[in-house]
Amino acid sequence: MEKLLTLGIETSCDETAAAVLRDGREILSNVISTQIPLHQKFGGVVPEIASRKHILNIMPVIDESIRKAGVELSQINQIAVTYGPGLVGALLVGVSAAKTLAFALKVPLIAVNHLEGHIFANFLSEPELEPPFLALVVSKMIDYNDFKLLGQTRDDAAGEAFDKIARVMDLPYPGGPQIDKLAKLGNPNAIDFPHPKVDEFDFSFSGLKSAVLNYLNSANMKGEPVNNADVAASFQKAVVDSLIEKTLDAAKNLGMKKIVLAGGVAANSELEKNLREACEKRGLKFFYPSKILCTDNAAMIACRGYYQSLKNDFAQYDLNAVPNLNFKGAVKWN
Repeated sequence: MEKLLTLGIETSCDETAAAVLRDGREILSNVISTQIPLHQKFGGVVPEIASRKHILNIMPVIDESIRKAGVELSQINQIAVTYGPGLVGALLVGVSAAKTLAFALKVPLIAVNHLEGHIFANFLSEPELEPPFLALVVSKMIDYNDFKLLGQTRDDAAGEAFDKIARVMDLPYPGGPQIDKLAKLGNPNAIDFPHPKVDEFDFSFSGLKSAVLNYLNSANMKGEPVNNADVAASFQKAVVDSLIEKTLDAAKNLGMKKIVLAGGVAANSELEKNLREACEKRGLKFFYPSKILCTDNAAMIACRGYYQSLKNDFAQYDLNAVPNLNFKGAVKWN
C-alpha cells in the first residue's frame, strides 16, 4: 500500500516551518527558519515584521522541506497548516501558501489547531505512545480525534509569565530559556513567592507575576541588592510546582497512567526533570518530545493533520486565519 505523504506548514508566530511526514509519524524533513535574532532588539515579536519575514521565507522553507524529504512536490498527498491561534498576519501567510499549493496540486487541505499540534509532537518522539493519556497543556486525550479539556489558564499562560518576568529583569528575548538558564545559578527556596491556587485544574499566574514585580520594585525603591539568579529560580519553582501539582491531581482524579508534556514551556528543563521524577515516583509513564519538537515546528502540524485526515476532517478553500482560536479546535469534545 502506498504511503501517505503530508506536507505541514507552520507560521503562527516567529518561526517559518515546513515538514514532510510519511504516514503521520515518520519525519522525512522538518525545516525551521527562526526570526529570533530579528526580534531580539525589540524585546519581543513585532507582528508586522514577523509577517513580512514569513512572506520572504515561506516558499524557500517549503522548497527545502521537499528537497530534504527526497520527494517531489507532485508526490504530496495532502497539506496541513496552522490556522490558529497566533498572530493574524503571520497565520495568513501560511494559510495562503497552503491553500495555493492544495489547489494547484489538487490535494486535500487540513486546518490544524496549533495547540493540538504541540500534543501530537509526542507521537513523533515516542513510537509506542497511544491514547488515552493526560497532556500538559492540561487535556485528556481519549483517542486521536477525541479530547476533553480539563483546565486552562484564567489569565497569563505560563510562557507569557516567563517572558514578562524576563523582560522586567532585562533578560534577552525569548525570556523562557533565559529564566531557565539563570535559575540554574540560583536558590529556588531563596524567596517565598506564592504558588497560584485556583479551583479544579485551571491555572493562574497573574498573582505570581505581580508578586515578583512587587519584590523587584520594592528592592529597587529601598536600594537593596537583588540576586537575579535567586529571583529566577524562586519564580520558576513556583510555576513548575503549580503545573506539576495540577497535572498529578488530574491524573489521579481520572485514573490516567500516561502523562505527556507538550508546548513551548515543555522545553523548560526544571519542569521536564521534576515532572519525570514525580511520574516515576507514582508509577506513571512519562512522555516528552525532543527539544526541537517542543518549539513551534511543522512536523507536529503534519502529524496532527494526518490523524484529522483519517477522519475526513478537511478544510475548504475559504479557510481563514483564526488568531484567537481556542483549544477546542476542530475535534470532538466530551
